[in-house]
Amino acid sequence: MKKIAALLALAVLVVAQSASAQTLKTVKDRGILNCGSNGTLAGFGLPDAQGNWTGLDVDLCRAIAAAIFNDPKKVKFVPLSAKDRFTALQSGEVDVLARNTTWTSSRDTSLGLNFTGVNYYDGQGFVVRKALKVNSALELNGASICVQQGTTTELNLTDYFRSHNMQMKSVTFATANEAVKAYDAGRCDAYTSDASALYAERLRLANANDHIILPEIISKEPLGPMVRQGDDQWFDIVKWTLFAMLNAEELNVTSKNVDEAAKSDNPEIKRLLGTEGNFGEQLGLTKDWVVRIVKLVGNYGESFERNVGQGSPLKIDRGLNRLWNKGGIQYAPPVR
Repeated sequence: MKKIAALLALAVLVVAQSASAQTLKTVKDRGILNCGSNGTLAGFGLPDAQGNWTGLDVDLCRAIAAAIFNDPKKVKFVPLSAKDRFTALQSGEVDVLARNTTWTSSRDTSLGLNFTGVNYYDGQGFVVRKALKVNSALELNGASICVQQGTTTELNLTDYFRSHNMQMKSVTFATANEAVKAYDAGRCDAYTSDASALYAERLRLANANDHIILPEIISKEPLGPMVRQGDDQWFDIVKWTLFAMLNAEELNVTSKNVDEAAKSDNPEIKRLLGTEGNFGEQLGLTKDWVVRIVKLVGNYGESFERNVGQGSPLKIDRGLNRLWNKGGIQYAPPVR
Protein backbone atom coordinates (compact mmCIF):
# COMPACT_ATOMS: atom_id res chain seq x y z
CA MET A 1 0.00 0.00 0.00
CA LYS A 2 2.85 2.34 0.82
CA LYS A 3 4.39 1.75 -2.61
CA ILE A 4 1.06 2.47 -4.31
CA ALA A 5 0.62 5.64 -2.26
CA ALA A 6 4.13 6.75 -3.15
CA LEU A 7 3.54 6.08 -6.84
CA LEU A 8 0.26 8.00 -6.74
CA ALA A 9 1.96 10.91 -5.01
CA LEU A 10 4.70 10.88 -7.64
CA ALA A 11 2.12 10.78 -10.43
CA VAL A 12 0.29 13.76 -8.95
CA LEU A 13 3.59 15.65 -8.67
CA VAL A 14 4.50 14.90 -12.30
CA VAL A 15 1.05 15.99 -13.53
CA ALA A 16 1.21 19.17 -11.45
CA GLN A 17 4.67 20.02 -12.75
CA SER A 18 3.74 19.38 -16.35
CA ALA A 19 0.57 21.45 -15.98
CA SER A 20 2.36 24.42 -14.47
CA ALA A 21 5.67 24.35 -16.34
CA GLN A 22 4.37 26.43 -19.23
CA THR A 23 6.38 29.65 -19.10
CA LEU A 24 9.75 27.97 -19.50
CA LYS A 25 8.47 26.02 -22.52
CA THR A 26 6.95 29.18 -24.00
CA VAL A 27 10.21 31.08 -23.57
CA LYS A 28 12.26 28.24 -25.04
CA ASP A 29 9.91 27.81 -28.02
CA ARG A 30 9.95 31.56 -28.64
CA GLY A 31 13.74 31.60 -28.35
CA ILE A 32 13.77 34.82 -26.35
CA LEU A 33 12.81 36.09 -22.90
CA ASN A 34 10.39 39.03 -22.72
CA CYS A 35 11.41 41.20 -19.78
CA GLY A 36 9.36 44.15 -18.53
CA SER A 37 11.73 46.89 -17.37
CA ASN A 38 11.77 50.61 -16.64
CA GLY A 39 13.33 52.17 -19.71
CA THR A 40 14.00 55.56 -18.11
CA LEU A 41 15.89 54.84 -14.87
CA ALA A 42 19.70 54.85 -14.93
CA GLY A 43 21.23 52.08 -12.89
CA PHE A 44 18.18 49.84 -13.10
CA GLY A 45 16.75 49.84 -16.62
CA LEU A 46 17.81 52.22 -19.38
CA PRO A 47 18.68 51.82 -23.08
CA ASP A 48 21.42 53.94 -24.64
CA ALA A 49 21.21 55.69 -28.00
CA GLN A 50 22.01 52.40 -29.76
CA GLY A 51 19.27 50.56 -27.88
CA ASN A 52 21.64 48.66 -25.56
CA TRP A 53 19.99 48.16 -22.16
CA THR A 54 21.89 48.30 -18.86
CA GLY A 55 20.92 48.22 -15.20
CA LEU A 56 20.58 46.05 -12.12
CA ASP A 57 17.13 44.83 -13.21
CA VAL A 58 18.38 44.36 -16.75
CA ASP A 59 21.19 42.12 -15.48
CA LEU A 60 18.69 39.91 -13.68
CA CYS A 61 16.82 39.29 -16.92
CA ARG A 62 20.07 38.70 -18.77
CA ALA A 63 21.01 36.18 -16.07
CA ILE A 64 17.71 34.31 -16.59
CA ALA A 65 18.40 34.22 -20.34
CA ALA A 66 21.94 33.01 -19.67
CA ALA A 67 20.64 30.19 -17.49
CA ILE A 68 18.10 29.10 -20.13
CA PHE A 69 19.85 29.80 -23.44
CA ASN A 70 23.51 30.20 -22.46
CA ASP A 71 23.14 33.61 -24.12
CA PRO A 72 22.40 36.78 -22.08
CA LYS A 73 21.44 38.66 -25.23
CA LYS A 74 18.34 36.55 -25.84
CA VAL A 75 16.16 39.09 -24.05
CA LYS A 76 13.61 41.51 -25.43
CA PHE A 77 13.27 44.44 -23.04
CA VAL A 78 9.81 45.99 -22.94
CA PRO A 79 9.77 49.49 -21.41
CA LEU A 80 6.82 49.82 -19.04
CA SER A 81 5.38 52.69 -17.06
CA ALA A 82 4.43 52.30 -13.40
CA LYS A 83 0.79 52.32 -14.50
CA ASP A 84 1.15 49.60 -17.16
CA ARG A 85 3.70 47.26 -15.55
CA PHE A 86 1.33 44.88 -13.76
CA THR A 87 -1.11 44.59 -16.68
CA ALA A 88 1.74 43.72 -19.03
CA LEU A 89 2.78 40.82 -16.81
CA GLN A 90 -0.78 39.65 -16.14
CA SER A 91 -1.60 39.60 -19.86
CA GLY A 92 1.52 37.63 -20.81
CA GLU A 93 3.09 40.49 -22.75
CA VAL A 94 6.19 39.91 -20.62
CA ASP A 95 7.45 36.75 -18.87
CA VAL A 96 8.97 38.54 -15.91
CA LEU A 97 8.70 42.05 -14.52
CA ALA A 98 12.02 43.48 -13.29
CA ARG A 99 11.22 47.16 -12.89
CA ASN A 100 12.27 48.62 -9.51
CA THR A 101 8.93 47.52 -8.04
CA THR A 102 8.24 47.63 -4.30
CA TRP A 103 7.07 44.40 -2.68
CA THR A 104 3.89 45.08 -0.69
CA SER A 105 1.20 42.81 0.71
CA SER A 106 -1.56 44.03 -1.62
CA ARG A 107 0.59 43.69 -4.73
CA ASP A 108 1.59 40.19 -3.65
CA THR A 109 -1.96 39.03 -2.98
CA SER A 110 -4.42 40.91 -5.20
CA LEU A 111 -2.84 41.03 -8.66
CA GLY A 112 -2.41 37.34 -9.46
CA LEU A 113 1.34 37.93 -9.34
CA ASN A 114 4.19 36.83 -7.06
CA PHE A 115 7.37 38.61 -6.01
CA THR A 116 10.33 36.26 -6.29
CA GLY A 117 12.85 38.04 -4.05
CA VAL A 118 14.51 41.38 -3.34
CA ASN A 119 17.29 42.47 -5.65
CA TYR A 120 17.58 45.93 -4.11
CA TYR A 121 16.66 47.11 -0.61
CA ASP A 122 15.66 50.73 -0.99
CA GLY A 123 13.84 53.49 0.88
CA GLN A 124 12.15 56.74 -0.07
CA GLY A 125 13.94 60.07 0.20
CA PHE A 126 13.90 63.68 -0.97
CA VAL A 127 16.06 65.86 -3.19
CA VAL A 128 16.02 69.66 -2.76
CA ARG A 129 17.94 72.66 -4.02
CA LYS A 130 20.87 73.69 -1.87
CA ALA A 131 19.59 77.27 -2.12
CA LEU A 132 16.55 76.23 -0.07
CA LYS A 133 18.95 75.76 2.89
CA VAL A 134 17.06 72.70 4.11
CA ASN A 135 19.05 69.96 5.83
CA SER A 136 16.27 67.61 6.89
CA ALA A 137 12.95 66.35 5.59
CA LEU A 138 11.50 67.58 8.90
CA GLU A 139 12.14 71.12 7.65
CA LEU A 140 9.84 70.69 4.64
CA ASN A 141 6.66 71.83 6.41
CA GLY A 142 4.58 73.79 3.90
CA ALA A 143 6.70 72.70 0.93
CA SER A 144 5.44 71.74 -2.51
CA ILE A 145 6.66 68.30 -3.53
CA CYS A 146 6.74 66.70 -6.98
CA VAL A 147 5.81 63.01 -6.98
CA GLN A 148 4.72 60.31 -9.42
CA GLN A 149 1.08 59.38 -8.99
CA GLY A 150 -0.22 55.85 -8.53
CA THR A 151 2.90 54.70 -6.67
CA THR A 152 3.81 53.69 -3.12
CA THR A 153 5.92 56.86 -3.20
CA GLU A 154 2.79 59.02 -3.28
CA LEU A 155 1.21 57.08 -0.40
CA ASN A 156 4.38 57.21 1.72
CA LEU A 157 4.65 60.96 1.19
CA THR A 158 1.18 61.53 2.62
CA ASP A 159 1.86 59.16 5.54
CA TYR A 160 5.14 60.88 6.43
CA PHE A 161 3.71 64.39 6.58
CA ARG A 162 0.60 63.27 8.47
CA SER A 163 2.64 61.36 11.05
CA HIS A 164 4.81 64.43 11.68
CA ASN A 165 1.87 66.88 11.74
CA MET A 166 3.31 68.79 8.81
CA GLN A 167 1.62 70.37 5.81
CA MET A 168 2.67 69.99 2.18
CA LYS A 169 1.35 70.44 -1.32
CA SER A 170 1.62 67.29 -3.41
CA VAL A 171 2.13 68.03 -7.13
CA THR A 172 1.51 64.77 -8.98
CA PHE A 173 2.56 63.62 -12.44
CA ALA A 174 1.80 60.52 -14.49
CA THR A 175 5.46 59.64 -14.99
CA ALA A 176 8.68 60.07 -13.04
CA ASN A 177 10.17 61.86 -16.03
CA GLU A 178 7.46 64.53 -15.90
CA ALA A 179 7.86 64.92 -12.14
CA VAL A 180 11.63 65.39 -12.41
CA LYS A 181 11.28 67.94 -15.21
CA ALA A 182 8.75 69.89 -13.17
CA TYR A 183 11.07 69.92 -10.15
CA ASP A 184 14.01 71.01 -12.32
CA ALA A 185 11.88 73.82 -13.73
CA GLY A 186 11.19 75.10 -10.22
CA ARG A 187 7.55 74.07 -9.94
CA CYS A 188 8.22 72.27 -6.64
CA ASP A 189 10.47 72.75 -3.63
CA ALA A 190 11.40 69.05 -3.55
CA TYR A 191 11.14 65.83 -5.49
CA THR A 192 10.57 62.50 -3.76
CA SER A 193 11.21 58.95 -4.93
CA ASP A 194 13.19 55.87 -3.95
CA ALA A 195 16.66 56.97 -2.83
CA SER A 196 18.27 54.93 -5.63
CA ALA A 197 16.14 56.79 -8.18
CA LEU A 198 17.12 60.15 -6.66
CA TYR A 199 20.79 59.44 -7.37
CA ALA A 200 19.91 58.59 -10.96
CA GLU A 201 17.51 61.48 -11.52
CA ARG A 202 19.89 64.06 -10.00
CA LEU A 203 22.31 63.31 -12.84
CA ARG A 204 19.65 64.48 -15.30
CA LEU A 205 19.06 67.87 -13.66
CA ALA A 206 20.37 70.97 -15.43
CA ASN A 207 22.86 71.64 -12.62
CA ALA A 208 23.21 68.45 -10.57
CA ASN A 209 25.60 70.04 -8.05
CA ASP A 210 22.95 72.57 -7.04
CA HIS A 211 20.88 69.83 -5.41
CA ILE A 212 21.28 67.63 -2.34
CA ILE A 213 19.61 64.42 -1.21
CA LEU A 214 18.31 64.77 2.34
CA PRO A 215 19.43 62.17 4.90
CA GLU A 216 16.01 60.84 5.92
CA ILE A 217 14.77 57.54 4.54
CA ILE A 218 11.04 57.52 5.22
CA SER A 219 9.97 54.05 4.10
CA LYS A 220 10.91 50.46 3.36
CA GLU A 221 11.08 49.81 -0.38
CA PRO A 222 12.16 46.21 -1.06
CA LEU A 223 12.44 46.14 -4.86
CA GLY A 224 12.20 42.87 -6.71
CA PRO A 225 11.11 40.94 -9.79
CA MET A 226 7.61 39.51 -10.27
CA VAL A 227 6.06 36.59 -12.16
CA ARG A 228 2.51 35.38 -12.71
CA GLN A 229 0.99 33.08 -10.10
CA GLY A 230 0.34 29.48 -11.06
CA ASP A 231 3.67 28.45 -12.58
CA ASP A 232 5.85 27.23 -9.73
CA GLN A 233 8.70 26.13 -11.97
CA TRP A 234 9.05 29.59 -13.51
CA PHE A 235 8.71 31.19 -10.07
CA ASP A 236 11.60 28.98 -8.89
CA ILE A 237 13.79 29.77 -11.91
CA VAL A 238 13.48 33.54 -11.49
CA LYS A 239 13.89 33.29 -7.71
CA TRP A 240 16.93 31.02 -7.85
CA THR A 241 18.61 33.11 -10.55
CA LEU A 242 18.83 35.94 -8.04
CA PHE A 243 19.86 33.53 -5.27
CA ALA A 244 22.56 32.06 -7.51
CA MET A 245 24.09 35.51 -8.10
CA LEU A 246 24.07 36.22 -4.35
CA ASN A 247 25.55 32.83 -3.44
CA ALA A 248 28.24 33.23 -6.08
CA GLU A 249 29.32 36.52 -4.55
CA GLU A 250 29.34 35.02 -1.06
CA LEU A 251 31.57 32.17 -2.28
CA ASN A 252 33.83 34.60 -4.19
CA VAL A 253 32.90 33.11 -7.55
CA THR A 254 33.16 35.84 -10.18
CA SER A 255 32.92 36.17 -13.95
CA LYS A 256 36.72 36.16 -14.06
CA ASN A 257 37.38 33.04 -11.96
CA VAL A 258 34.27 30.89 -12.50
CA ASP A 259 36.04 28.37 -14.76
CA GLU A 260 38.75 27.85 -12.17
CA ALA A 261 36.18 27.77 -9.36
CA ALA A 262 34.41 24.91 -11.16
CA LYS A 263 37.45 22.76 -10.33
CA SER A 264 37.15 23.54 -6.61
CA ASP A 265 36.82 20.84 -3.95
CA ASN A 266 34.68 23.13 -1.78
CA PRO A 267 31.34 21.26 -1.49
CA GLU A 268 29.30 24.49 -1.53
CA ILE A 269 30.97 25.65 -4.73
CA LYS A 270 30.61 22.19 -6.28
CA ARG A 271 26.85 22.21 -5.64
CA LEU A 272 26.51 25.82 -6.86
CA LEU A 273 28.42 25.25 -10.08
CA GLY A 274 26.90 21.86 -10.86
CA THR A 275 29.90 19.57 -10.46
CA GLU A 276 28.00 17.80 -7.69
CA GLY A 277 24.27 17.03 -7.50
CA ASN A 278 21.47 17.69 -9.96
CA PHE A 279 20.22 21.04 -8.72
CA GLY A 280 20.02 22.64 -12.15
CA GLU A 281 18.01 19.72 -13.50
CA GLN A 282 15.56 20.11 -10.61
CA LEU A 283 14.78 23.58 -11.96
CA GLY A 284 14.37 22.34 -15.51
CA LEU A 285 17.75 23.84 -16.46
CA THR A 286 21.19 22.43 -17.19
CA LYS A 287 23.74 21.26 -14.65
CA ASP A 288 25.95 24.30 -15.35
CA TRP A 289 23.16 26.91 -15.08
CA VAL A 290 25.03 28.99 -12.46
CA VAL A 291 28.28 28.83 -14.44
CA ARG A 292 26.37 30.32 -17.37
CA ILE A 293 24.93 33.10 -15.19
CA VAL A 294 28.20 34.09 -13.54
CA LYS A 295 30.38 33.77 -16.63
CA LEU A 296 28.05 35.77 -18.86
CA VAL A 297 26.54 38.29 -16.41
CA GLY A 298 28.49 38.13 -13.14
CA ASN A 299 27.64 37.65 -9.50
CA TYR A 300 25.41 40.05 -7.56
CA GLY A 301 28.30 42.19 -6.35
CA GLU A 302 29.69 42.61 -9.85
CA SER A 303 26.29 43.63 -11.16
CA PHE A 304 25.71 46.05 -8.29
CA GLU A 305 29.07 47.79 -8.63
CA ARG A 306 28.91 48.41 -12.37
CA ASN A 307 25.27 49.51 -12.43
CA VAL A 308 24.67 51.51 -9.26
CA GLY A 309 27.83 51.22 -7.12
CA GLN A 310 31.26 52.81 -7.17
CA GLY A 311 31.93 51.69 -10.74
CA SER A 312 28.84 53.57 -11.98
CA PRO A 313 27.97 57.28 -12.31
CA LEU A 314 25.49 56.85 -9.42
CA LYS A 315 28.14 55.72 -6.90
CA ILE A 316 25.58 54.46 -4.38
CA ASP A 317 26.96 52.85 -1.24
CA ARG A 318 26.00 49.16 -0.90
CA GLY A 319 24.42 49.83 2.50
CA LEU A 320 21.69 47.31 3.25
CA ASN A 321 22.51 45.56 -0.03
CA ARG A 322 25.81 44.27 1.32
CA LEU A 323 25.83 40.54 1.94
CA TRP A 324 24.62 39.38 5.34
CA ASN A 325 28.19 38.53 6.38
CA LYS A 326 29.46 41.96 5.32
CA GLY A 327 27.07 44.10 7.38
CA GLY A 328 24.07 44.08 5.02
CA ILE A 329 20.87 42.05 4.76
CA GLN A 330 21.25 40.42 1.34
CA TYR A 331 21.01 36.72 1.99
CA ALA A 332 20.27 33.74 -0.24
CA PRO A 333 19.20 30.21 0.72
CA PRO A 334 21.87 27.60 -0.05
CA VAL A 335 22.02 25.35 -3.09
CA ARG A 336 21.90 21.83 -1.65
